[in-house]
Amino acid sequence: MIKRYEKYKDSGVEWIGEIPEGWEIVPIKYSLEIPVTDGPHETPEILNEGIPFLSAEAVKNDKLDFNKKRGFISISDHERFSLKYKPRRGDVYMVKSGATTGNIARVETDEEFSIWSPLAALRPRFDVMLTDFLFFFMKSKLFLYSVELGWNYGTQQNIGMGVISNLVMTRPPKPEQTAIANYLDRKTAEIDQLIAQKERLIELYEEEKIAIINQAVTRGINPDDVETLHATSLRDSGIDWLGEIPEGWEVKKLKYVGTIKYGLGQPPKSKIDGLPLIRATNIFRGRIDGKDMIFVDPDDIPYDRDPVLKESDIIIVRSGAYTADSAIIPKKYEGAITGYDMVFRCGDDNNPTFISFVILSNYVLNDQLIPQSLRAAQPHLNREELGETLVLTPPVHEQTAIVHHIETQITRINAKISKTKKIIALQKEYRTALISEVVTGKIKVMQEVVS
Repeated sequence: MIKRYEKYKDSGVEWIGEIPEGWEIVPIKYSLEIPVTDGPHETPEILNEGIPFLSAEAVKNDKLDFNKKRGFISISDHERFSLKYKPRRGDVYMVKSGATTGNIARVETDEEFSIWSPLAALRPRFDVMLTDFLFFFMKSKLFLYSVELGWNYGTQQNIGMGVISNLVMTRPPKPEQTAIANYLDRKTAEIDQLIAQKERLIELYEEEKIAIINQAVTRGINPDDVETLHATSLRDSGIDWLGEIPEGWEVKKLKYVGTIKYGLGQPPKSKIDGLPLIRATNIFRGRIDGKDMIFVDPDDIPYDRDPVLKESDIIIVRSGAYTADSAIIPKKYEGAITGYDMVFRCGDDNNPTFISFVILSNYVLNDQLIPQSLRAAQPHLNREELGETLVLTPPVHEQTAIVHHIETQITRINAKISKTKKIIALQKEYRTALISEVVTGKIKVMQEVVS
């Protein structure tokens, strides 16, 4: 049963509503030891060793991730930056610019480090404000709403330190702050554990999809699944690392299965609308993700570079962190443009969807493409290397049956993934809502943690 305080009063802030008697509503700055500040607005020299230097990307999952640091800076730079602000255990950081504006983390270490200007630092005044209560209030839906109202938009969203200072918050008496922080630490840890379990389940589902693809494109389909397909007799492939393959299957170089071309290279300036430009960031394990798609003006495209994609073309990432990932082009993206990546167009004597699964399989992706791409400091593939990749090609009727089998299984697994993602989303909504209810006094937790 939800417990409530005996008496409430109007907070005077519409989005907070009523608060318990004895609580205050104050601008954040009145609960801080020092004014809201940030790191240096200059770009220091990044070194291979020295003092860790953190920016917005290090604020992840409500914590500071030192594995995501920008790098290291010299002791002299650290000492100079520390004259403005030196991190201290108990400080709270908020990302104040960029795509992750509003993300929060507590400083939970005594390690020496410095921060850069995208991070705003808030230092609680411990006689009136606990770090953990400030942290949880800043994680509430109500606070995030006020942050969004305070955003400025230039090339990216950002919020000024003066705006942050004047955002209002609840301030209960310190014993209640302690009770609230303890309760929320426990409850959010329980929710986070459940979310982590569900996220791991999604990883296992993705691994199951790859296992199904690997089995089908190297051994065929179990005759129990498709009675007309009997790819059970194996022969030596003649290639040591590949081993045995089904009778009737051939080993070919990819360049003899279709054609390979480079994309447009440097794309035209992006527009609000026009032709979709598919980039490496839109490609994920066989799928095209249109979430962050950019567009280009058709009049700006040098069509002599032949950048236009057809349905069933396969894009293969050419360089960078996503090198060798690939995806087949669905009907909805026919006519889109490719940028820096390579495009494989299957010949008429093979099923392009089958070949797209082959390129995603371990024996092509992990055993050939990725090792080849790592020959230099920056992962990279070229057309010649891709063309030399060895692939197994069954007769086309078997390819079609294998595609049907894989797609059926993937559809089944994707339904499980979708259901699991909905559970995760609901848990995250509940987590945020619970924090909001508790830090504004809608739920009383004092008796649950204090005897």
